[in-house]
Amino acid sequence: MKSFLKIGFSVFILVLTSACKTTYTPVVNNTINTSSSTYVNNPEGIDISNDEASTLKWNPKTPYNIEEFRAAWIATVANINWPSKPGLSSEEQQKEALELLDFLESHHYNAAIFQVRPQADALYKSEIEPWSYYLTGKQGLAPSPYYDPLLFWIDEAHKRGIELHVWLNPYRAHHSQGKEISEQSIIKTHPELVVKLENGMWWMDPALDKTKEHSLKVVKDIVSRYDIDGIHFDDYFYPYESYNNGKDFPDDKSWNQYLNSGGKLTRNDWRRENVNSFIKMVYQAIKEEKPYVKFGISPFGIWRPGYPASVVGFDQYNKLYADAKLWLNKGWIDYFSPQLYWKINKEGQRFPELLTWWQEENSKNRHLWPGIKVDYGGDLENVNEIDNQINITRNILPKSKGSIHWSIGPLLKYDSLAVGILTHSYAKKTLVPPSPWLDNTPPAKPIVNAVVKENKVAIIWDHPNKNDVSKYVLYYQYSNQNWNHIILNSETTSYTLPFIDNQNNTLNKTGVTAVDTNENQSLFTEEKLP
Repeated sequence: MKSFLKIGFSVFILVLTSACKTTYTPVVNNTINTSSSTYVNNPEGIDISNDEASTLKWNPKTPYNIEEFRAAWIATVANINWPSKPGLSSEEQQKEALELLDFLESHHYNAAIFQVRPQADALYKSEIEPWSYYLTGKQGLAPSPYYDPLLFWIDEAHKRGIELHVWLNPYRAHHSQGKEISEQSIIKTHPELVVKLENGMWWMDPALDKTKEHSLKVVKDIVSRYDIDGIHFDDYFYPYESYNNGKDFPDDKSWNQYLNSGGKLTRNDWRRENVNSFIKMVYQAIKEEKPYVKFGISPFGIWRPGYPASVVGFDQYNKLYADAKLWLNKGWIDYFSPQLYWKINKEGQRFPELLTWWQEENSKNRHLWPGIKVDYGGDLENVNEIDNQINITRNILPKSKGSIHWSIGPLLKYDSLAVGILTHSYAKKTLVPPSPWLDNTPPAKPIVNAVVKENKVAIIWDHPNKNDVSKYVLYYQYSNQNWNHIILNSETTSYTLPFIDNQNNTLNKTGVTAVDTNENQSLFTEEKLP
């Protein structure tokens, strides 16, 4: 069945890809020119005007492309993924965290989307919001013995070559499973900012300037103090109407204030503008603080029913007041991960059709890494479904491949699923695709030497600017074989390979690239062995 699916969809994807793929102009030499016709590298920050030059991608001339974003969401709200329950000791929390990170590393993922602000609280040391109930069992109570969970996650992720993106909920003030509301909750400290919904949740009013200021302050605080790789928002903007038993969001007070001030927008447009302005503010604030930190959003997978024509379903534009297409069109994000939680052949929400539509809207050539639902079970049919979805993304998005899996839980629950993905789709480790609009200047080439002794080849290298290196890639080729690669951490400066492998093939070509923090590789130079 798997072979049949892949063959059938290969034909389908060829048509889709020819219609929607974007093309970068490759570089033909190693000259770095900061003129607008080639590369843009602004050390003082970035220009988010998104001119054409800012999307040019550096070409390291490696033997083949090893870039793909492979991430999983790790949810802390309601203790979905971590920690397994509130109130665990610090040692138990850390043990569970390491198990998750070890899983990601061993299954060749290269990014984790880690939720640190589920309900206007903090799974990190914050002077702005209280410690999370989901961490210690009592909002405002620090872990004991004390440690900073976010700092721990960042350090351990980076040791494993994994990017750590912090996932924030910008407006949710209290979850229905968040237990008692503490005196430190924003509901008590700033009651003027929040409204209560009928399902027990509390929500900050997105229209209020103080709401925007508060959540923006949280973003800027994390970006400034932690060595994170990205800030991430999901699909929660204005709440789903089911949270209020189908009733309209209770923002009469702020709406009337807007009208009395002379506002002319319709109520729906006004709500969308409240969110739009905040998204743009967040993007700009991140770039002002640390231009290299990525901003990603994973909105609901359908912009509006009828886009594309065959699509039916929920209208986030008119229900969540999220104009996600605009954010992508404007380039107010660095990566965009619509939650395409439907199967390939789901009538009305076919995975390939939705992904192709979003790609056609990606006029600024940002990363488009769809969210994929992996919780269909561990049988062969569902393993094949996920494997084929990954392959479809590679065909539709050949210039920046990648996806995010919702969530890490099913990957742990169904060993057959995790092994199937590893075997069929993630057999070799990959680099995160670089973001040329943030930084497209490569690091210097490493200085490489190879020493052949008996049946071993020791490849040894050094780098003139080690602070600019996050990892190395060793490429190698045996006679009668394709090129292969190994990704190594920045502390590793040598590697030994057999001169003749167990199939009597001789190692005849090698090359090492340095990789910077934006995943740009240095120019590849092929070294032939004697």
